[in-house]
Amino acid sequence: MIESDFVRPEVSTSADVTLVARGITVAASVEVSDDQVIAVRPHGEGAAWKTSVKPGDSVELYWVAGYEERTLPAKIVGVDDETEDVVWNLAVTGPAERSQRRRSVRARVELPVSMPWSDGRLAGVTVDLSEAGMRALVDGWGLLPDNGIRTDITLDLEDTTVHVRGEIVRQTAQGPRWLLSMKFLDVSESTGDALRRRVFQALRDERAAATG
Repeated sequence: MIESDFVRPEVSTSADVTLVARGITVAASVEVSDDQVIAVRPHGEGAAWKTSVKPGDSVELYWVAGYEERTLPAKIVGVDDETEDVVWNLAVTGPAERSQRRRSVRARVELPVSMPWSDGRLAGVTVDLSEAGMRALVDGWGLLPDNGIRTDITLDLEDTTVHVRGEIVRQTAQGPRWLLSMKFLDVSESTGDALRRRVFQALRDERAAATG
């Protein structure tokens, strides 16, 4: 990881671009990234909304650097739309900072998870994970737990095991298995750091696979 990765996103990586006036966020690939311009190629269907942006429109750029998400304010200074593959040219309008949305950054990753239930334990794997919570698919038995139930959670992050208090916010039976959506409560600084490292490792692995 080099210092410039914390100042602007690296070429051939992925970034999220928020169109400030519209309040929508789109995924994009980074085509150019230097002191003069950052060029991104938005993904997704619908050429109309891609080309309807115009020079002067404000955006916020988000990308992964190390074990954190960074953000950078910018504005669109040009739109290359000669083909269906639209490219937005961005000019930076302020300094890069640590993203304040980092707690909601979620990665798809399967990790062993368990928690006490009735007279035994529920065991399964995570479906996705963030610093603030997770979705997990567990082998269910008995009655589905109610929303608001709090329990201790053990998560194997591969390089370490963490224990965190969680609360069930949603549950769905999928045959013999339960899909549990849970938020984490009172996460300690060390546990938060471990969760954040694992989330961003999964994001880097996912993006490397997509560009490899």
